[in-house]
Amino acid sequence: MTNEWRHLPAPARPIAAATVAAVGAARRQERVALTEAVAELAAQDQAQTGLILGTAVRVLLEARHPDGLDADDVREVLSSSVRAAAAWCPEVDPQVLLFLLANALQVWEDDGSPPPKPDALGLHAALLISHLTVGEKPEEVLTAALGEIERAQLND
Repeated sequence: MTNEWRHLPAPARPIAAATVAAVGAARRQERVALTEAVAELAAQDQAQTGLILGTAVRVLLEARHPDGLDADDVREVLSSSVRAAAAWCPEVDPQVLLFLLANALQVWEDDGSPPPKPDALGLHAALLISHLTVGEKPEEVLTAALGEIERAQLND
């Protein structure tokens, strides 16, 4: 982990560092580096990891759809993310991506099924964020997401 995240609360630092590493590896399609970064994400507190990754996805979706998202927008994000990843990552699972999208948008209806495992969530979050941040630095997206979390916590 670099000093880049020193300003963050201690629990968020390894999540931010592992997320940036995972997104970078996904962009470069580097399987070994992606597996290592995903393992680091999976080893973190999953409630905090889910909050940070979910907020990052929501921030990205809101930036791309300032007038709001509809079902067609979500379908397009899902299908384009799957297509982009399937070419080099055979483990991509549309259901896990849908789970991430729906949770980020706070519309997932829990049917009692167990959630995806932490490593699957980490992999798919990296693939999704990589796809949504083409041309952007993931560090900036995470900084925005962490700012959103901080504002929400201060206002609660």
